[in-house]
Amino acid sequence: MSGKDPRYPVGKFRTPESISAQDRARFIDTIAAAPARLREAVAGLSDAQLDMPYREGGWTIRQVVHHVPDSHMNAYVRFKLALTENDPVVKPYDEAAWARLGDVAGTPVETSLALLGSLHRRWVVLMRGMSAGDWKRRYIHPESNRGAMVLDVVLAMYAWHSDHHIAHVKQTL
Repeated sequence: MSGKDPRYPVGKFRTPESISAQDRARFIDTIAAAPARLREAVAGLSDAQLDMPYREGGWTIRQVVHHVPDSHMNAYVRFKLALTENDPVVKPYDEAAWARLGDVAGTPVETSLALLGSLHRRWVVLMRGMSAGDWKRRYIHPESNRGAMVLDVVLAMYAWHSDHHIAHVKQTL
């Protein structure tokens, strides 16, 4: 693995100093492409392969595939809250506990791949219609040390998040 930390195969997220309209378009394109890229990464995997952890002590590929739409549904709702309310406080969730729930083991990954595709189509339409001022809107995440989360930065973070988890799948195989 060439000395890379298997937890962060694409590196840790780094908040950009500034985000241009071109950066924004690139991040949206990453999110738009993520469902097909994740589907491609898991195509043809057996149940035994889906149940392999991506690293020692880490989630299984199955858990990763179900986690991505769980996480991105929360992000989508947070975007909508930030666009319709002034600095809303969002609800955190325990992603590790969600990954252990029965629907993760009991639902085919195809269900989450389809959900991710539909979710991202809606999210991308929303984001491509946002004004420059909309990207400066914020929400408050009570567990974040970043303070108010500006949608520009949240976009960059979820583009990274997509690449991050697709890389987990690919590094496992």
